Amino acid sequence: MTVIEFSKPLGVTETTIPGLVVFDLPVHGDARGWFKENWQREKMTALGLPDFGPVQNNISFNDAAGTTRGIHAEPWDKWVSVATGRIFGAWVDLREGDTFGAVYTTELDPSKAIFVPRGVGNSYQTLEPDTAYTYLVNDHWSPTASYTFLNLADETAAITWPIPLDQVEISAKDLAHPRLADVVPMTPAKILITGANGQLGRALRDTFGDAPHIEYATRADLDLTDPNLGTARRWRDYSTIINAAAYTAVDTAETPDGRTAAWAGNVTAITNLARIATANGITLVHVSSDYVFDGTKHGEYTEEDPVSPLGVYGQTKAAGDAIVATVSRHYIIRTSWVIGDGNNFVRTMATLAAKGVNPTVVNDQTGRLTFTTTLADAIAHLLNMHAEPGIYNVTNTGEPTTWYDIAREVYRLTGHDPDRVTPVSTADYFANAKGPVAPRPSNSLLSLKKIESKGGALRDSGSSLVTYLEAVKHR
Repeated sequence: MTVIEFSKPLGVTETTIPGLVVFDLPVHGDARGWFKENWQREKMTALGLPDFGPVQNNISFNDAAGTTRGIHAEPWDKWVSVATGRIFGAWVDLREGDTFGAVYTTELDPSKAIFVPRGVGNSYQTLEPDTAYTYLVNDHWSPTASYTFLNLADETAAITWPIPLDQVEISAKDLAHPRLADVVPMTPAKILITGANGQLGRALRDTFGDAPHIEYATRADLDLTDPNLGTARRWRDYSTIINAAAYTAVDTAETPDGRTAAWAGNVTAITNLARIATANGITLVHVSSDYVFDGTKHGEYTEEDPVSPLGVYGQTKAAGDAIVATVSRHYIIRTSWVIGDGNNFVRTMATLAAKGVNPTVVNDQTGRLTFTTTLADAIAHLLNMHAEPGIYNVTNTGEPTTWYDIAREVYRLTGHDPDRVTPVSTADYFANAKGPVAPRPSNSLLSLKKIESKGGALRDSGSSLVTYLEAVKHR
């Protein structure tokens, strides 16, 4: 008969399998019986348990001691605890990676629970009659879900079952599962990258690669403004959405049609993604802009500074940020002056230099360049380290500069006389504009202390400019 240890403190024990965590549960008992908090989100997440968002609660009742089930790796996370009786549990990592095949075993009674991450095979053998265990899962059971299985008697896992397998009740299906050498590892949950053909999207392709679980989408593939976006994918299969799609025509956004398009691309689309992320426990990465500020601050903008956008584009980006911040798992990446594979200021200056054009360039806007390689690597870094959700400023490092300074440097690095570039104020530059002109923040400097405190490797803007121009020259 199970002897329950009463009143022990809530505690955590890490295991040899990454993400597989055993919890000690306080059980309070007297002559009438016992009581426990089987799942307590606030207390348990404070101890490091993922906020995995359970949507279904199941109970498995077993008549006889020795009933054995598994080994099943499922495409969802699972919180398992015993309601009555006692079980021996065995878990095998069946995910892709260095710990594939790692084994952990322990006994569970009502005073213990275990969090089983997606892709870790789980199996249970009852040690007493009339044993019942419960499990919360963060996806609804589906007959079409993709499982990975391992044979209970696999020689490599070499699980020492308390009751030998030839003496217990096992289903014929479980007995027929493959040995470890024949198991196809479960791939990670999918990562969706939108805006895949843009400057940042191309850099994200280089950073994240072409693994089967990485999915790239353009507007032709996936319309983020579609009211039916929520049914466009089986979103429970995704762990992360990186939204690199945006409306960025800042001047056109000041026109009636442009205003409509900007709000659709930067707000309606983000609202759809935020709703999907919230409903399915997905991490949402959103790329924001220095245009959420009015540029009047002296010094660098931090992640805590209040937004104060000047024009329509900035207003839509600020609105998108506010929406993304409602998602439990989110990263808002604030950046400025983005340079990547595509049409941009640096490439334009290099082309003008080669054509013998002497440009006039504004010299009263201050900031730092952000190369898309730096931006993509910073996003990957935050995701890989599971950094706390929130806003992160990301640009290249280096001294503050102006567009005029950058133009001169591009001319110099491409072998042209930088004095061919003439400085001009923003007001004078746009004085004869034929259409609407969006107001620009005069100060776009973003503090990088927060991302650097997380170990983000930000490259110097000067050396990155040299590398970028070399790459452009050889294309």
